[in-house]
Amino acid sequence: QMRTLLPPKEEVHVYGDGNVKAIFMDEDDVAAYTIRCIDDPRALNKTIYLRPEENILSQNELIAKWEKLSGKVLEKIPIPSEEFLASIKGTDLANQVGIGHYYHLFYEGCLTNFDIGDNWEEEASLLYPEIQYIRMDEYMKRYL
Repeated sequence: QMRTLLPPKEEVHVYGDGNVKAIFMDEDDVAAYTIRCIDDPRALNKTIYLRPEENILSQNELIAKWEKLSGKVLEKIPIPSEEFLASIKGTDLANQVGIGHYYHLFYEGCLTNFDIGDNWEEEASLLYPEIQYIRMDEYMKRYL
């Protein structure tokens, strides 16, 4: 949710219908995969995507996980794309960039609307299955 780093307590803004998939990762996992790629010849001259299967979730799926963990049902406030984009007006460039990123992530699904598969692409959790990445329900437990 924009403008906060903590999970919601009472209400949550749902972008569009909340069903667009995005990728959620712990920063330490991003670092672990990045470090692993540095001197791995299998990663040389390739695009390495961080898309662990269990962390590809829609906003609705993420909200459901949080509600289950917290034991609270949140009020869901849908934000249609037109209303979301209108919020850009009158904001500074930094906010415009942030709003634009959120739009691409949660309305267009820019992280998941393509397949990985040519010879120059790899998915990190498949390339390094020994790295135990944090699933989002596990990640959210720290906020209870």
